[in-house]
Amino acid sequence: MGLKNVVSVEVVATKIQFIRGKRVMLDQDLASLYGVSTKVLNQAVQRHRVRFLEDFMFRLTKDEALNLKSQFVTSRWGGIRKLPHVFTEQGVAMLSGVLNSSRAIQVNIAIMRAFVKLKELLLAHKELADKVTELEEKVGEHDESIGMIFEAIKKLLEPPSVEEKRIIGFAKS
Repeated sequence: MGLKNVVSVEVVATKIQFIRGKRVMLDQDLASLYGVSTKVLNQAVQRHRVRFLEDFMFRLTKDEALNLKSQFVTSRWGGIRKLPHVFTEQGVAMLSGVLNSSRAIQVNIAIMRAFVKLKELLLAHKELADKVTELEEKVGEHDESIGMIFEAIKKLLEPPSVEEKRIIGFAKS
């Protein structure tokens, strides 16, 4: 089974959220990608709880879940009884050892590639932002110099005042 038949990196990238300063994926999104129910995914995680440290997986608070849910026009969760789990990149990597089907392996590869692609994009964005800031500072310095040049040109173009006029030629005595 080829990776393209399972899931694309672009599809996975749309499922990555930013919560508590971390890039994470919801348990239900992961379950959907893996082709299992959310209940099955969470049961597998609970059986191997020692693998999923706090920085690999955590449960959303009620406020976080409501905030996330309000970002979607329609409810994606229906009548959930438990708050969703979210998995960091390391948590998703741990899932590969817990869900051991060929689909799970292929999906994990796509997810890892999506996280890497996202990191590359964020790094490129930061580098671009740094270059724009540097350019603004240079232009700012040049703006001052350019302003001084324009002022000097304007003074040269102004007609001299009467006091400044020198009389050229011979004077009658």
